[in-house]
Amino acid sequence: MDYALLFEQFSARDDVVRWSAQKRLHGALRLAIQQGVLPAGLRLMSSRALALELGIARNTVVYAYEQLASEGLLCTGQRGSVVSALAASMVQAKAEQQAPRMKLTSQGLSRRATKLLSAPPFSEQTGAFVPGVPALKHFPIARWRRLLDDAWRTTSATHLGYGEAGGAFALRSAIADYVCASRGLVCDADQVIVTEGTQASLNLCAQAFCDAGDLAWMENPGYLGAQMAFRAAQLKLWGIPLDLDGMAPSAADWRERPPKLIYVTPSHQYPVGCVMSLERRLALLAQARRHRSLVIEDDYDSEFRYAGPPLPAMQGLLPDAPVIYLGTFSKTMFPALRIAYMVVPRTLLQPLHALLAKNYPSGRVVEQMCLATFIRDGYFSLHVRRMRRLYQQRRDCLLHLIQQHLGDLLEVHGESAGMHLSVCFRDQSIDDVECSERLAQLGIIAPALSSHHVGQRRHTWSGLMLGYAQVEERTMPGLLARMKQALK
Repeated sequence: MDYALLFEQFSARDDVVRWSAQKRLHGALRLAIQQGVLPAGLRLMSSRALALELGIARNTVVYAYEQLASEGLLCTGQRGSVVSALAASMVQAKAEQQAPRMKLTSQGLSRRATKLLSAPPFSEQTGAFVPGVPALKHFPIARWRRLLDDAWRTTSATHLGYGEAGGAFALRSAIADYVCASRGLVCDADQVIVTEGTQASLNLCAQAFCDAGDLAWMENPGYLGAQMAFRAAQLKLWGIPLDLDGMAPSAADWRERPPKLIYVTPSHQYPVGCVMSLERRLALLAQARRHRSLVIEDDYDSEFRYAGPPLPAMQGLLPDAPVIYLGTFSKTMFPALRIAYMVVPRTLLQPLHALLAKNYPSGRVVEQMCLATFIRDGYFSLHVRRMRRLYQQRRDCLLHLIQQHLGDLLEVHGESAGMHLSVCFRDQSIDDVECSERLAQLGIIAPALSSHHVGQRRHTWSGLMLGYAQVEERTMPGLLARMKQALK
């Protein structure tokens, strides 16, 4: 990279020629990062070396680097000054804004699949403030690699074929012990089914327990992944209004539209973040049993709670509760692991296992054995405790900055648990989709709450989701300053 040429070309612009050297260097580097000339992960020259190359004072370079770091564009550490992942999201957002939109075509697809084209795509972005992304830099990769090597050394040829239906028994047993101790479930290893992610669990539930045209209830606003799974199975969706105590179905809902499936996220509602009260949980279970409905309890980030004792999972509240409990390791460990699990009522085990054996062959036996050891030997619980402390620190920092800079504009929800919080506009006339798009142009990903509406039923929640688990505290002041500028 020719930094001298970069600096000279920027300094020659008419609009910056009168700027100080400090401001010109900062502007040149910032523009190069935004345009992708300096890509994410690139280590810049040391301040001393760059000062010598440009013939300027070292303090000028130090100032420029510090400004870029405060804006979240540089990460400083043992490797020196490195262009951050945030830069990549800014480049991507700018490219998407400038590029012509590709017209989706349904040619060759079924009518069922064509309907799914209108749904928003799953996000593959990282950076501030993408929800649902853990602090991947803090995962103990070295220990995981050693355990994985050990698992491969003890692997025989018999492990290279398809695994047992529902997953390796060692992992199912470890999961059963963990959820019974930590979440109050009542189950054994036979009731645990290992899947390749929560989306696979949702698809299996929709296909196995419903027919096309059956009615499924969801919280409104609700998780887009569940909507995709249910729509793909040709279910009818009905959004149930949400308040601060969770899903609130009316007597008319139960009387006029009794559901086959009910999807809920009671421990930390997605996307709003509220916690379903114990009274609501018990009432929902009683009505579900009365109407022969099956509740899908998605407990996606229940390990991270920061205020008060966690309410036990709905699955363990009543004997033989009509609940399928969903858990995942994507939030507690890392998404690329692609391992999640279901805890199924005993009455459904026999037909479901027969279905799995014929249509859903199991694999990834070595990774499952490695994960079983990771849980059994206490490494998983240790990692969760460490991440809980880290996420609480980052949550506290974000809450303080929101109160300091945007408290007159935003009201916070969902801060007691999880990996994201939601901020609602005090002025409900504000268009949260427009705000989300404006922030994306600045490299800040904050999904709009209104984009999570279920079916044709609109809801009254207007605001943004802010995932903080993977956002370092030192970058937050610069990010909130940009948010303040965009929103006000």
